[in-house]
Amino acid sequence: MAKVIASSLRKGNVVDVDGRLYVVLTAQNFHPGKGTPVTQVDMRRISDGTKVSERWKTTEQVERAHVEDTSFSYLYNDAEGFHFMNPESFEQITMDPETVGDAQAYLEEGMSVMLSVHEGNAIAIDLPRHATLEVVETEPVVKGQTASSSYKPAILSNGVRTSVPPHISAGTRIVVLTEDGSYVERAKD
Repeated sequence: MAKVIASSLRKGNVVDVDGRLYVVLTAQNFHPGKGTPVTQVDMRRISDGTKVSERWKTTEQVERAHVEDTSFSYLYNDAEGFHFMNPESFEQITMDPETVGDAQAYLEEGMSVMLSVHEGNAIAIDLPRHATLEVVETEPVVKGQTASSSYKPAILSNGVRTSVPPHISAGTRIVVLTEDGSYVERAKD
C-alpha cells in the first residue's frame, strides 16, 4: 500500500478505505473561492459492487492499493463472465459483467485491453481510447442542413446511441471515444 494525496486520484485507481478496496469511478477537484479545496470521489466497492461517494481535502492522504496493470486480449463472454487472456503467459482471467460495466459494448474479439489485477482478481478494465464502429441507423441527410453545427442521433453497430454530424449516413464507419461514445471523426479505412 502507498499513501497518495486525494487530488492525485484518477478513474481506475484502487484505494483502501477502512480495510476495503474500492475502484475509483470519477474524481473531481473543487476549489471554492473561500474555504478548503476538496476532492469528490465516486467509487465502487470491489467486494460487493456498492457505489460510494467520498469527499476528502485535496491534501489528505489516501491509501492506494497495489494493483498490477497488465495487457490482456479479450476472448469471449458466456454465463461465467468475460474471458481475457494474457498474450505472454497465456493465463486466462474472467471478469463479471458488473465489473466490466459500460465497457462491454466496445469489447471485440482479440481487442487488447489493460486489466487492473489485485491478488489474482481483475478489478478494473481500461479500453483503448477510440473504437471504430459502423452507423447502422440515423436520420437521412436534409439538403442545406450540412452547414450548421447541429448533430443528429445515430445507433452504432454495438447498439450504443450517439450523436453524429448531419453528413454521416447509415453504413458509414466512424471513430468514437470509448469513454462516453461521443463522435470523434469519420473512419479513414
